[in-house]
Amino acid sequence: MTTCTIETHRLPAANMANTRTLKILRYGSGNNRPKAYIQAGLHADEAPGYLVMHHLTEALDAIDAAGGIKGEVVVVPAANPIGVSQWRDDRLQGRFNFSDGVNFNRRYPDLAATVADGVQDRLGGDADANIRLIREAFGRALEEVQAVDEAAHLKRKLMLAAHDADIVLDLHCDGQAVMHIYVGTSLWPGARDLSAWLGAEATLLADDSGVTPFDEACSRIWWTLAARFPDHPVPPACLAATVELRGQTDLSHALAAEDAGNIVRFLAGRGLVQCKTEPVEPPALKHEATPLRAVEHVKAPAPGVVVYRKQPGDMISAGEVVAEVVNPLPSKPVERLHPLRAAADGLLFARSTDRFARPGRILAKIAGRTPLRAEGENLLTP
Repeated sequence: MTTCTIETHRLPAANMANTRTLKILRYGSGNNRPKAYIQAGLHADEAPGYLVMHHLTEALDAIDAAGGIKGEVVVVPAANPIGVSQWRDDRLQGRFNFSDGVNFNRRYPDLAATVADGVQDRLGGDADANIRLIREAFGRALEEVQAVDEAAHLKRKLMLAAHDADIVLDLHCDGQAVMHIYVGTSLWPGARDLSAWLGAEATLLADDSGVTPFDEACSRIWWTLAARFPDHPVPPACLAATVELRGQTDLSHALAAEDAGNIVRFLAGRGLVQCKTEPVEPPALKHEATPLRAVEHVKAPAPGVVVYRKQPGDMISAGEVVAEVVNPLPSKPVERLHPLRAAADGLLFARSTDRFARPGRILAKIAGRTPLRAEGENLLTP
C-alpha cells in the first residue's frame, strides 16, 4: 500500500487568460516525524535538479511500496511554475521573474520578529514543546502574509509546505561547478552528514547571507529566536540547505541516480526512510566547511573574451592566474590581455559558463578561509 498523495495548488491569475499550478507530492503521514521537504527548479532553468527529482521519486515510490517511509517526505519536483514558462530567444530564462526582475530565490519573508512576538510569553523549559509552539506560530504568520502577486503567492505556498520540516533541501546548480552546499553556520557541524553523503567539495556557512534565500528563510528563524530568548531552550530545529548539483551541463542518469541515492541514504540516516541499501555511516567529508564571507568573487577588470586557466575543483594559491580576459582591439599589448589572479588560497568551486566579460562581472568563485565581507552583507551572486 502506498502513502503518496499529490496535491495541486492553483496560483492566482497573473493575466486575464490563464493560471498556473504547483504540484506537491507527500510521502508518509503528516502526523509522522521527522519531516523532510525537498524541492527543485526554484531557479527554473537549472536542469540537474529536475532529473535528480525523477530518480528520487522513483526511489521513494519503491521505498513507500515496501512500507519504508517512517517519517514524512514532501517533494516538489518543479517548484517554479512561473519561471518554467519564461522563454526568450528559444532559451528558458528561469532565474529572474520577468515581471519585476527579482531573483526567484531572494527576498523570502523574514518572520522571526512576528513569531517572536507571538511566542514570547508562552515559551518554557521544554525544548520539544518550544519547537511545536514556534512551528505553529510560524505557520500562522505565513498565512497572514499579504501576497499581492503571483510570485508572492508562490513564495508563501512553498514556505507553508516547508516551514515545519526538520530538513529542507533546495536543489540548484551553478554554471560550471563541483558539488557544493550553502548552510547556516549555526547548523554546523550538525549538517556534516549531509555534506558527506552528497560528496560536497565545498560547504559554505552563513547565518545571514543578506538576501534571504529560501533555505535561510526556513532555518534562520531558529537561531534568531534562540538569541532573543536565551533563557529558554530553542534548538536549531530545521536543517535547511541549498544544494548545488555541480554545473548546468552535468546532466546524466548516472549522476542524477547517484545524487538521488545519496539523498535517500541521508534521509535513512536521519530516520525518515528505511531501505535495503542504506550504509550505516556516511563517507568521510571531502573538505571542511568554510565561511561564505570568505568566498572570493573573481571579477572581470575589462571587457573581452574569457579564457580559464583553472578548472572547478582546483586548489588555488594566492597570486595564481585563474583566468584571462582577452580583448583583441586595443593597440597596446598591455591592454589586450588581463590576467585574473586569486587574492588568497582556496578551492575554485564554480565559474561562469559565459565566455564574454564586461567590467565587474563575476567569472569565478573561490572558497577561502579568511572572511572578506561582513555577515549580513549581500554574500551571494545576483
